[in-house]
Amino acid sequence: MKVTYILGAAPLYTNTFLLVTEQKHGILIDAAAEPDTYKKALAEQGATLTHILLTHGHYDHVGAVAALRRETGCKVYLDPADALGDALYPLKASDVDEAWPASGSLTIDELTFTIYHTPGHTRGSVVLALGKLMFCGDTLFAGSCGRTDMPGGSGIQMQQSLSMLAESDLRNDMQVLPGHGEDSTLGRERLSNPFITDGMNSMF
Repeated sequence: MKVTYILGAAPLYTNTFLLVTEQKHGILIDAAAEPDTYKKALAEQGATLTHILLTHGHYDHVGAVAALRRETGCKVYLDPADALGDALYPLKASDVDEAWPASGSLTIDELTFTIYHTPGHTRGSVVLALGKLMFCGDTLFAGSCGRTDMPGGSGIQMQQSLSMLAESDLRNDMQVLPGHGEDSTLGRERLSNPFITDGMNSMF
């Protein structure tokens, strides 16, 4: 597998990631850049786009989805709770091919993603773990977390989701790859992220 970091369009600069499998299948995590940016990256690696995995449905994470799905026939995965078809959540149910498997895992070629449902930023937010990589969307940032004051957000659910990640058996050396900003490690966030440490302390 090869992972390519691609920065989304201004002014929000969403972090997006292209994974290319051994079979040269392309998997996009949060398709927020211009479609041509992804097509160029795929062509450079001799890969074909087969899947788009969305950590949540906000407009700044899904901008290229419709065009890429139309042009490539790729499968789009998104929690149905975020397929609302409005200004904040542009994708409709008809734009999404699959919900996340009930088993909690998704295998594409040699890659198996573990899916953690993490409502708080949105009702349908997920974190995707793959090996030592955590694609966190807007659930967990370096030293912070996603905002909860927009429609579909919940501070209580965010605290529960962050506590679940902190208490999980995920390793401390997991690389936290957020939807915005710099990367981190789960161990660092467990120790120093106030939205995790303060929430955990408040339970005791």
